[in-house]
Amino acid sequence: MSTIADVAREAGVSKATASRALTGSAQVSAATRQRVTDVAMRLGYVPSTSAVSLATGRTRNVGVILPHVNRWFFAEVLEGIQSALLDRGFDLTLYDATPGSAGRERVFTDFLARKRFDGLIAVGLEPAVSELQALLSLGRPVVSVIGTEESTSLVTLDDGHAAALATSHLVDLGHRRIAFLGGTSASHWPHVESARYEGYERVMRESGLGEYVTRTPAELSMPAGYEAAVDLLSDSSQRPTAVVGACDEVAIGAIIAARRLGILVPSDLSVVGIDDHVNAEMFALTTLRQIPREQGETAVDLLMRHLDDPALEPVTVAIRPRLVVRNSTAAPSGSTPAAVRDFSRA
Repeated sequence: MSTIADVAREAGVSKATASRALTGSAQVSAATRQRVTDVAMRLGYVPSTSAVSLATGRTRNVGVILPHVNRWFFAEVLEGIQSALLDRGFDLTLYDATPGSAGRERVFTDFLARKRFDGLIAVGLEPAVSELQALLSLGRPVVSVIGTEESTSLVTLDDGHAAALATSHLVDLGHRRIAFLGGTSASHWPHVESARYEGYERVMRESGLGEYVTRTPAELSMPAGYEAAVDLLSDSSQRPTAVVGACDEVAIGAIIAARRLGILVPSDLSVVGIDDHVNAEMFALTTLRQIPREQGETAVDLLMRHLDDPALEPVTVAIRPRLVVRNSTAAPSGSTPAAVRDFSRA
């Protein structure tokens, strides 16, 4: 079995330099780090976790807290985090903090307190004040994916901008009766839903369509979107000609509801979502694209910056989505759409 001395000899550096190169020290040039890493891989040398921890004071492990591990967005973010950490030689410890579960309380009161990580990435938690304080009291850097907290670095979608683009797209097509579908007062992500609704409402009022502003509540899921859309679309006298879904899952639920009610999409009803969900293409859904995997990778980049510079102030990265037009939107029957704006640079 190869040792650090073998790696150092083959790479033409001292053992101390080889060790620093393999533990990510900033004191080693990129060229030397690459040469040492290449030699270590060729020799099959793997530094022990305990040795690295003793040498650097770090565990080379990052804790990741998720509210759901089986939903599209969170699974995609997790893939991005894992890929970026593996590229840097870091391990990952996953904590499932399902809202309302007994296990969630143990995550914050027990497991995190053991501090078996260099930093934390919290995804979509909207933590309570006590939970946020528990995270910050650990003395480790924390990066959030989705959130509003100014006390941690943050990677987030510009939700208001996304909903504004979605609504503007429908207005430019000539729609007036545009409804917003999704969001509840009991949501675990109230700021996301409120920001998206505010973006919709702002464009409606700026377009002189304030009298048509309406919101139908629904949890952010396909079944909830379907159920709420059935109620929204059943009354033909009050039926909107277009719907902005608070997310793609809600929007897809609305498309399914329309089909079952005999309402044609997009000739009778246009639907726009936000996310570019894995199923968006299958339903030909016009949507605002975000890439969760890239958000996970960006969160790791931010965390590494905090590890390298403990004095770094919190950083916010707000991602602006891109409008992806598919076949779920069209001008309302009998109307002439306004000149469609170019969203490619928005």
